Amino acid sequence: MDEEEIRKSAVLEQRHWWYASRRAMLRRLMHGVTPGRALDVGAGSGGNTAVLRDLGWDAIGLEYSPAAASLSASRALKVVRGDARALPFPDESFDLVISTDAWEHIDDDAAVAAEAFRVLRPGGRLLVAVPSGMDLWSGHDVALGHLRRYERETLSAVVAGAGFEIHSLRSWNVLLRPVALVRRSRPARAESATSEMDEVNPVVNLGLKAVLAVEARLGVHGHRGISLVLRAFKPGAATRRD
Repeated sequence: MDEEEIRKSAVLEQRHWWYASRRAMLRRLMHGVTPGRALDVGAGSGGNTAVLRDLGWDAIGLEYSPAAASLSASRALKVVRGDARALPFPDESFDLVISTDAWEHIDDDAAVAAEAFRVLRPGGRLLVAVPSGMDLWSGHDVALGHLRRYERETLSAVVAGAGFEIHSLRSWNVLLRPVALVRRSRPARAESATSEMDEVNPVVNLGLKAVLAVEARLGVHGHRGISLVLRAFKPGAATRRD
């Protein structure tokens, strides 16, 4: 993702339905989990790092982009510049590693998963969210610098291959997938690539947030969605499956 897109995303992050709903999902998934030390890999401008901090975690953002790292730091968040394929942290130094919409930007996602495994303590948790389905590939993905969209099998294989025990794998943004499929049906070309992350009419923005809030209460996560959300554990005596 180029610096212009990073800055645009940072401006949108606090009000855009996608980011707001993603933060709400993170809060739901972390509800009842005892806080500890957390690492947000691919933290961007720090929206999810801030959620973890506010939930009581000692949260650190890891960001490759200098522009994004600077934006996180400007929000008084802990942030370290570094490469997700070679994390600048000791073995077994975190209780939680999260990574939302980051793995699809990185060529060697197996190395990213292996590094997350390395820095987690036994029983530590992994939470990963990635875009789902190559049938949704479009100029949006090209503009954001995506290298792939994931299927359940490919994401599971990468995570299990690093040594993790997978707890759950579910779809997110299921109800809006038909809309996205129609909107992204044109072939993706680099010269015409544009991101969909733009300002949204406030009424439409509220409506889209409501759709995802309703989805969270429905049993639709086994169907295909726009994203996949995976939770896993590093095996060990302290492993919990709640």
